[in-house]
Amino acid sequence: MKKSLWMVGLVFVLALVFSMNLFAQTEKAQYIGAAKCKMCHTAKAKGEAHPIWAKSKHATAYTTLATEEAKAVGKKAGIEDPQKSPKCLKCHVTAFDAPATAKAATYKMEDGVTCETCHGPGSLYQSMKVMKALAAGTQDHAAVSYNPGDLKSCVKCHNQESPTYKPFKAEQDWKSIAHPTPKG
Repeated sequence: MKKSLWMVGLVFVLALVFSMNLFAQTEKAQYIGAAKCKMCHTAKAKGEAHPIWAKSKHATAYTTLATEEAKAVGKKAGIEDPQKSPKCLKCHVTAFDAPATAKAATYKMEDGVTCETCHGPGSLYQSMKVMKALAAGTQDHAAVSYNPGDLKSCVKCHNQESPTYKPFKAEQDWKSIAHPTPKG
């Protein structure tokens, strides 16, 4: 009787551990916002990614939609308020069309086009432990919804669908937002 009770207990514990692992693996990544990235990615040793972004047009992409010029462009396209139009917001705000459950409390659409447009929602990779593992190549990118960033992300918005399209010079423009982490 004791042996069978012990076996039942062991099976229960193993089932519990398995289900906890399964739950942990199905955790959904959330967009956390630029302020969370800033906490670690401001220093020169970390490539100054946040300051580079903050000086870019990406950081002001949402507020740009409130300018008179944007309103005039919107009016020509039949858009009353560019800051409220999905046609504009899809490219001027990171994760605009993501469900509310995919946005953490720290997410702000006012941040415009943030790090997470290129790198994916940051909630699963924001910890120092995961970031170090990503850098070391010991963490699977997909498992934490991390994207190293590539030109495919850019051309989702930098294309002829934009009413203010200018030819996209990928290599030149890529250099203006580059933020490689220094080695050593």
